[in-house]
Amino acid sequence: MKNRQVLLGHLALFTAYSIFGINIITTKDLTAGHLLSPMAIFCLRALGAGTIFWIISLLRPAEKVAPRDYPKILLASLLGFFLTQMTFLTASPIITPMGWSVVCSVTPIFTMFIAAIALKEPITGKKVSGVMLSFIGIVFLILTSKTSSSGPEASSIWGYVLALLNGLGFALYLGIFRPLISRYSVVTFMKWIFLFAFLMSLPFSAGEILAFDFTAVSTSFALELGYLIVFATFVAYFLIPVGQKCIRPTLVSMYSYLQPLFAITISIIIGMDTLTVPKILAAIAVFGGVLLVNFSKAAPAPQLLRNTVSESSASS
Repeated sequence: MKNRQVLLGHLALFTAYSIFGINIITTKDLTAGHLLSPMAIFCLRALGAGTIFWIISLLRPAEKVAPRDYPKILLASLLGFFLTQMTFLTASPIITPMGWSVVCSVTPIFTMFIAAIALKEPITGKKVSGVMLSFIGIVFLILTSKTSSSGPEASSIWGYVLALLNGLGFALYLGIFRPLISRYSVVTFMKWIFLFAFLMSLPFSAGEILAFDFTAVSTSFALELGYLIVFATFVAYFLIPVGQKCIRPTLVSMYSYLQPLFAITISIIIGMDTLTVPKILAAIAVFGGVLLVNFSKAAPAPQLLRNTVSESSASS
């Protein structure tokens, strides 16, 4: 029975982070055509995934939310979903999948610093070395990236800034709202997160969505939008907690590195990105720094911290 649970956990996490990796590719293609603004795409994403969570909640025993927690959930939705997803969707057309993957792999480092404040986690020499190594890698990637080209390999400085803001925003969300996240089931928490996110985006995108001719879109656009809503939002956000309950937190945290590996591999295969020596060196520096931070000694409360780090790549 225990082996079955462990296998289930591995399958759940492998599937979730594979979905996130593929989503980096599909979303870049989805946003490149500029048929819908990032705000409109976000609104549809929140509406679609939120509707599924609400339907499931109606089929389960009711779970009450304390009235004092609604304002907290609203703030969590603003920081952890609205801001992070808007930076992701806005950056997708102006940064390569490899660039996004490399930069966002430092999100666990942001989480570590937040944990040092919130959980009194010590900052060791190994952690400092890891942070510096990753920082050097990101700076090197930005300085050697193409910014004048308009082709699929081009990345802008603004794209890298948005990627860093995305990682920082999600790390803050996990660090600040971790107790709130743990208080409710995934379905209950997510249905309110998506409802508030939808309501926040609706005033800015309702006109565009109502005027958009969905019958005229290509099949590929419809499939990519469906993938973003159903798989990269609902399915992935549902599977990660399953994995966390079945296998050790240390193993959970390692699965977050599948996301950039999938994104980089697929983008190179389909010609959306190319593998160059500067990119390889930057990736080695960033990933090496993250590993140094992750495997440094932790304080007496590693369970909470490692769970937080393991979730930090779920902002795509």
